Amino acid sequence: MSLDDMPIDVGYASEKVSVKDKENNSHILGGQNGKTQLIITAPFIDESLLEELQSIEKELPEGGVHEVTASLVLAHDLKDDLNMGKIKLYIDDKEEFSDFYGVKLSGEPYGGELTKAIILISKDGAVFYDDFKNDLEDKFNQETLMRKIYAAQTCYTGKGCH
Repeated sequence: MSLDDMPIDVGYASEKVSVKDKENNSHILGGQNGKTQLIITAPFIDESLLEELQSIEKELPEGGVHEVTASLVLAHDLKDDLNMGKIKLYIDDKEEFSDFYGVKLSGEPYGGELTKAIILISKDGAVFYDDFKNDLEDKFNQETLMRKIYAAQTCYTGKGCH
């Protein structure tokens, strides 16, 4: 397996892309929206990933100037009904997200699915941090992620480039 395209690099402007929720409503992820955005992708959801997501969710800042919106983006609709709490579940139905962010896998056994990755977008819309897993069973580095979330929020001045 490999990535279908080159992932967007840290420091580059993120793109606003449309994804769908399980009720088929459109939502926009990426771009500058004045909030720190945490976007997680995965080719499948198993018990290990659910535990990892719950652990990340517990650490996310809530409300005020330090609010972080969190999303889990999958390539295809789920058959199971998952309640993710603060992490919103979306489907990349038009492949806009996978095309722009370079997270689509090619090759067996997960060709067409999204790789296991984290993309952190700062309030100014730039990709601030990413974590792409070479082994889909590897866990995200949650300690580094939380440091990067804090850094993304404290370095933002609201005045363009910093």
